[in-house]
Amino acid sequence: MNIKLIKTDADYRAALKDIETLMMAKPDSPEGDKLDVLVTLIEAYEAKHFPLDLPDPIEAIKFEMARSGLTIKDLEPMIGKSNRVYEILNYKRSLTLKMIRKLHEGLGIPAESLIKQPHAQA
Repeated sequence: MNIKLIKTDADYRAALKDIETLMMAKPDSPEGDKLDVLVTLIEAYEAKHFPLDLPDPIEAIKFEMARSGLTIKDLEPMIGKSNRVYEILNYKRSLTLKMIRKLHEGLGIPAESLIKQPHAQA
């Protein structure tokens, strides 16, 4: 197995090409082991060089509402009465810790995203 650290963009592109040739490798074979190592190296390189920013908390809630077909009424147990839900969704009021916990548990939105400062503030 001839694998080296991914330090440059050229190394990264070469590792991606190597992965393409190994995609059908059987697990627990030398090729499968090489694929596992390359994937790990690529993930580490991408995490360092292409970090993903967490979504805006309100946009995350709206996305989950659209994805799951939820209404304002569905959010009331997690946020409060409908007027409170509208205030949150329109950036008029901030999420409380209690709301964050309930939204995380009820909708599965990562807590790290919900505690983030909203981008669009009215």
